[in-house]
Amino acid sequence: MRKGRLFLVLAAVLALTSMSAVAQTKWASNVHIVFFPGGPQGGVFAVNVYNGAVQAAADLGCKVDYVWSDWDPQKMIQQFREAVAMRPDGIAVMGHPGDEAFDALIKDAERQGIIVTSQNTTLPKAETAYSANGFGYVGAENYPAGHALGVRAVQVFNLKKGDRTMVWGLLSQPARGERTKGVIDALKEAGCIVDYLEIDSATNKDPAAGAPTFAGYVSAHPDVKLVVTDHGGLTATAGTYLRAAGKHPGDIAIAGFDLSPATISAIKDGSVGLVIDQQEWLQGYLPILQICLSKVYGFSGLHINTGAGFVDKSNVDMIAPLAEKNIR
Repeated sequence: MRKGRLFLVLAAVLALTSMSAVAQTKWASNVHIVFFPGGPQGGVFAVNVYNGAVQAAADLGCKVDYVWSDWDPQKMIQQFREAVAMRPDGIAVMGHPGDEAFDALIKDAERQGIIVTSQNTTLPKAETAYSANGFGYVGAENYPAGHALGVRAVQVFNLKKGDRTMVWGLLSQPARGERTKGVIDALKEAGCIVDYLEIDSATNKDPAAGAPTFAGYVSAHPDVKLVVTDHGGLTATAGTYLRAAGKHPGDIAIAGFDLSPATISAIKDGSVGLVIDQQEWLQGYLPILQICLSKVYGFSGLHINTGAGFVDKSNVDMIAPLAEKNIR
């Protein structure tokens, strides 16, 4: 009987412990967050960010509303105003519009007790002002990431002084454009000729729309050795661009940012030779965690660099299964 009673007691303790553990995974169930994945719903990169945020919400138990912005900074500003009007506990926003555009809006949100944090693109002024309230950052450090990709591309593709390169980027966006600037500076430091093309709004929203632009550039510059696409969606569309220009994989070296199933395929077939990985799933998961930690426990903002690794043919097979699930 004693053994029987002991077994029942142990079973009860284990059951209570298990129930407690389950309850602890939902420790932020009273927190309401508005989250910006950045791009169009289901789009390259944005879907990975979204998946990370969804997993965090499931783990922590918080309520999350998602706002899709088509990578449009002006739309992000208007949507931020609308998010503040909802009076959530926190807002996790893409920093693409920059500090100047966001300054007054974030100040107003903070005054109302709303925790704000950013992902993908830093807002240094806001982070300095409100880090004690939970304003953090999750993403790559834009200029260093761009510069690192440029340096690595010179090495991988054996570029020499005087070789022509093209950078297709977003210099017009104050903070986001720092990554493009980093690429350009690294290529110029190596003595390369650098042609710059701004990603227009149509291509920013739908990368396939840029095929005529790519084909036109290649036609006018047949000596181009390298194209760097500073946009995950454009990198994923490299095969389409090459076909539009009448080129085969490997005819022009292409380097870019961010993994997706399409980019994995492009690396495997040789359309893309080098990618720097921002680990965008973390840019969804960790901002949600940041806001919950700040709201529930009063933690200050955390600054986390997610972009330090490169992917090419030598290691793509290891990462491919996770990329297929939109985690890497």
